[in-house]
Amino acid sequence: MHIDPETGLLDSARQVPSPNADARPDAADISLIVVHSISLPPGEFDDGSDWIERFFCNNLPAEAHPYFAEICGMQVSAHALIRRDGGVVQFVPFHRRAWHAGVSSYNGRERCNDFSVGVELEGTDDSTFEDAQYTALAQLVTALRQTYPRIGDNIAGHSDIAPGRKTDPGSGFDWPRLRHMIQQ
Repeated sequence: MHIDPETGLLDSARQVPSPNADARPDAADISLIVVHSISLPPGEFDDGSDWIERFFCNNLPAEAHPYFAEICGMQVSAHALIRRDGGVVQFVPFHRRAWHAGVSSYNGRERCNDFSVGVELEGTDDSTFEDAQYTALAQLVTALRQTYPRIGDNIAGHSDIAPGRKTDPGSGFDWPRLRHMIQQ
């Protein structure tokens, strides 16, 4: 995987631009990766309908599922989504601010969207993740650290930056496995 530092685009990702992004206050301050998990409908994995992509692009049909009626008006995004098969979809160039963290704090700094990259894993807070997802995530973390060296070892779960409000990526995420993979 390679990130073009000029465009902020990942060469191996399928590009699905989200309107839910804007300029970072300091484009040079990319110093955190936030790992999330998502499934739409909750607890179900993609059946080919691209619900997650549609959600991040503001065209999720409220009538398609009762849960969608609750969330279809939200304007959120992530920089990237890693599907169950390891495929990567990019919604927001990494040098821009995606709207993934909400009210958040990391090491005393508020507003994590300003300085972080948000990566969604297709899954739930209580499911395990696939080998292909760990491989893709480790490759993406490596590419992000090469392109944005201020990230260093700053990798956190959504639950770490928004405790009490968020629980993802959840108990099924193997942090030691990821740390081992990115240190090789």
